[in-house]
Amino acid sequence: MASFQTAQFVLEHDQASPKDILRAAYAAFSELTLSFSGAEDVVLIDLALKIAPKEKVHVFSLDTGRLHPETYAFIERVREHYGIEIDVRFPDTQAIQALVREKGLFSFYRDGHQECCGIRKVAPLRERLQGLTVWVTGQRRDQSPGTRSTLQIAERDGAFGSEASPLYKINPLTHWTSEDVWTYIRMFDVPYNPLHERGFVSIGCEPCTRPTLPHQHEREGRWWWEDQGGKECGLHVANLASR
Repeated sequence: MASFQTAQFVLEHDQASPKDILRAAYAAFSELTLSFSGAEDVVLIDLALKIAPKEKVHVFSLDTGRLHPETYAFIERVREHYGIEIDVRFPDTQAIQALVREKGLFSFYRDGHQECCGIRKVAPLRERLQGLTVWVTGQRRDQSPGTRSTLQIAERDGAFGSEASPLYKINPLTHWTSEDVWTYIRMFDVPYNPLHERGFVSIGCEPCTRPTLPHQHEREGRWWWEDQGGKECGLHVANLASR
């Protein structure tokens, strides 16, 4: 949609509620595609279904093959709770086999998570986003001070879009905190991953996620053996470029 201007959208809607941001995005694009993995994303699903017809709200999720059992059950619970289709995407089997054959099952502990995430997350995401115009995410500025502190409610995604086929990323929860998310979840009885009740705050793949301790930032539970400043798997790689 060549007429969509991210700067103008931010200027007009930056202080709006997430629901109104979603409403404005739906008015601009006539549909919404949401990526789903965590608590924030289900809040957005709940909001989107309140402002747009179900057939205009598209939800997808990435199954890396390394998720917690609780996460798989959570995905199914969300599907049933909202009566929606969830487009679950999988990594390329041959690429996974080649990586494991060459480096084993846990190479990311030695040489970083980017290669594994590239195969299990980024490649399936790139395939799903191909040709898409708008992508709604649950990112918040306070999720990762090292990579998301300058997040805007609307951005042009240069990592997965192109000049010929632009992709606009809408981040309605940019200004919300974790407390805001959980207030909404409790208020509207939104489904959530039971791992949150066991100290997991930011939940990814099972080998790369652990509970956080009191006063630790939520992102410290992800890839804890790596530098604390670059906690991105590659789905939002543009955040690293803006650091």
